[in-house]
Amino acid sequence: MAKAFASQGDLTEKKITFDEVGRDLWAFTAEGDPNSGVIIGDESVMIVEAQATPRLAEKVIEKVRSVTDKPISHVVLTHYHAVRVLGASAYNADQIIMSDAARGMVEERGQEDWDSEFQRFPRLFEGHESIPGLTYPTSTFSDSMTVYLGKRRVDIKHIGRAHTAGDAVIHVADENVMFTGDIVEDHSACYCGDGYFNEWGPTLDRIQAYDVDAIAPGRGDALVGKDAVARAIESTRDFVDSTFQPAARVAARGGSLKEAWDAVRASCDPKFKDYAIYEHCLPFNVSRAYDEARGISHPRIWTDKRDLEMWAELQG
Repeated sequence: MAKAFASQGDLTEKKITFDEVGRDLWAFTAEGDPNSGVIIGDESVMIVEAQATPRLAEKVIEKVRSVTDKPISHVVLTHYHAVRVLGASAYNADQIIMSDAARGMVEERGQEDWDSEFQRFPRLFEGHESIPGLTYPTSTFSDSMTVYLGKRRVDIKHIGRAHTAGDAVIHVADENVMFTGDIVEDHSACYCGDGYFNEWGPTLDRIQAYDVDAIAPGRGDALVGKDAVARAIESTRDFVDSTFQPAARVAARGGSLKEAWDAVRASCDPKFKDYAIYEHCLPFNVSRAYDEARGISHPRIWTDKRDLEMWAELQG
């Protein structure tokens, strides 16, 4: 019998931090668990990323209430993954926003992703019985939309594919701060199982072109200051490239998925083995890199059954 996913044994509760990354802009982080962002406007609050369950979302709300009593009016979801979206109901927001592409992926694979992620990483679904169902947006956009929280302007944009087909970034120009979702990580493995390796780098270039003063990444610590931002963008780029290139070389010579796994480990272990969720992400990253290198442009849908079949092949 194949051994369990690394994430199934990850039962340690993570320490939550709540850092101000700009005036009335906050990053909720938890040692490599999914981050959330908080944007406080004149009259209301926008949340970026909902968490996986309403119970976990209450931990974000508790932090929000420590700095403001303004109502939560908007929730922006940077992509469709279950650990990001299924807690949205806790905020009682009037508006839930996703890109058109992200909404399409909820339709296409939202339930499969939920079942898959729950099997892989049960700790992240604390209070899962409180989830009312799949999260759908009330508003969508194709390329960009602007929300005004009173006088505060918030630009929500789809600037390219990377972590998923529908990734959004949120830019608050008055403080030059960006919330990137899982396009940028800090000392945490990128999850690439639904990603676009050859497009990730150009999307990072577009983020870099904003020359922001701070980033609240998808996982890892808040990045305050241009040096921290540049470091995280480059380490994310290195992680993505170091995963794809060895897998692509194996695929080009007709090698197996298991050979790709060994090649990626040889490339990535020395640099990234101590990153949060590294072992959890690695099998899915290798599988997707191997697929993309063989011409499968649109990521195949992960299911709880496919997860186990892939994992068994890698253990063989």
